[in-house]
Amino acid sequence: MVTPARFSTRTARTAHQKDFTVATARLRIDRTEIVAPVSARLFGSFVEHMGRSVYTGIYEPEHPTANFDGFRQDVLDLVRELGPSIIRYPGGNFVSGFRWEDSVGPRGERPVRLDLAWHSIETNQVGLHEFADWADQAGVEIMQAVNLGTRGIEDAAALLEYSNHPAGTALSDARRADGRAEPFGITLWCLGNEMDGPWQIGHKTAEEYGRLAAETARVMKWVDPTIELVAAGSSNAEMPTFGSWERTVLEHTAELVEHISLHAYYEELDGDVDSFLASAVGLDRYIGAVAAIIDDVLESKNLDKTIGISVDEWNVWYQTRFNTVDKHPLLTGDWVEHPRIIEDEYSVTDAVVVGSLLNSLLRNADRVSMANLAQLVNVIAPIRSEPGGPAWRQTTFHPFALTAAAARGNVLRAEVDCERVDTVRYGAVDLLDVAVTADDADVVLFLVNRSLTEPLTLSVDLTGAPADSVLAAQSIHAPADGDRFTSNTEVHPDAVVPVALTGVTLSGDGRHLQAELPPLSWSIVRLRARDAGVMREAKENNRG
Repeated sequence: MVTPARFSTRTARTAHQKDFTVATARLRIDRTEIVAPVSARLFGSFVEHMGRSVYTGIYEPEHPTANFDGFRQDVLDLVRELGPSIIRYPGGNFVSGFRWEDSVGPRGERPVRLDLAWHSIETNQVGLHEFADWADQAGVEIMQAVNLGTRGIEDAAALLEYSNHPAGTALSDARRADGRAEPFGITLWCLGNEMDGPWQIGHKTAEEYGRLAAETARVMKWVDPTIELVAAGSSNAEMPTFGSWERTVLEHTAELVEHISLHAYYEELDGDVDSFLASAVGLDRYIGAVAAIIDDVLESKNLDKTIGISVDEWNVWYQTRFNTVDKHPLLTGDWVEHPRIIEDEYSVTDAVVVGSLLNSLLRNADRVSMANLAQLVNVIAPIRSEPGGPAWRQTTFHPFALTAAAARGNVLRAEVDCERVDTVRYGAVDLLDVAVTADDADVVLFLVNRSLTEPLTLSVDLTGAPADSVLAAQSIHAPADGDRFTSNTEVHPDAVVPVALTGVTLSGDGRHLQAELPPLSWSIVRLRARDAGVMREAKENNRG
């Protein structure tokens, strides 16, 4: 784990104190201080057969924009704009009761099942073939999960053979008969989901799951040795088994897997907005704790390999609302198709937190091998849609889309000196949250001002990364006619959008940047690197 270095420490305050009318921060960047390359896999998402994520989310044959496959073109366009690289599928809790063979073959012959995970009716009208076609259209890689809840080794191996074996066996020929001559070629596979959770179908102890995951991994690698496997880590850092779960699971699987998962959701509790705005500090620490366990296990087993952390579920999620008895859709009601479940409406505050969580993923790019914003459409998602109606961008869409598009090259270590904020949950944290990336052409700053009330005057020392010009500067914050709870809705889909960040100035020698960050804001500043054209020309000449 890499956190921003500090070159001084100031007295911590609360974010609401007014005795510093102009908060200040200093930032120092050096191109030689590289954390890790930026992986496109950091910008994944998640589609689960849950609520309206699939049906009336990505798929609605009767919708005016539906294409020949029944997929909503308006949603597809927004997915492409959002820019996810990989999509985890089909769950989530759903996968722990999933019979994969129900989702292939002629649609008219597919069985309708009860989905016990989400108290829903599953029609199986969207299955492996349909989702793979959608993924091709969306330009994303599939991250497939296997059922280790009610099923196990044989089922996982069968699904892999059906998906990836070229031809000549019963299962691969069945795939070909079902309309896919070439293998799906799915590289990433999750060994179950949240098996530490008592809510999970087929919940297991760490020992039970570790043994099953290891034997499943072994057989899957025999079927296709080119795949990458993700062992299921803890469902959250507050689980009573957190830490011991990871250690036990890795004792069984370290030789066989390439990644272990980490799930992390954050929400504002009891009006404690300061702790909520510091959620990225919690994610930094969570990643650091898992990384330390990985290192200990690898050392104890004398293994010369890397195991990445797959943050394959993360987001802002108001779980306390979901778990309220009178709002919980699973406690009462009839069995229906695609009920409305956890369709959280996201505010400016939530967008700022999502931006800071993206910063955390970048800062920890040396340990985080991939990450999936959960989920993609309707279910705690950056994209919302209505049956027969419009689709629109939630506030959280914007920091994700802008970060996924701009983060390239390497993550750089950033040295920070700024005011600190006292929080109930995380102690004193920096008022400024930052991540920096750079390639040959650009240097990009991703900046969060955690103060609710005060602008933050930022001074950036670019001596180690001089720039020629400011290419773009944008910010997400409360609109002039709104507040921190302003959200985007079907009626007002563009209430919160990125706006120009004014007052960004670059010194003549390109070694100093000055900016003022609005209160409660996420901002992105793109700089053209000094001598970028010369470096690009040299690279082209070398290729020649």
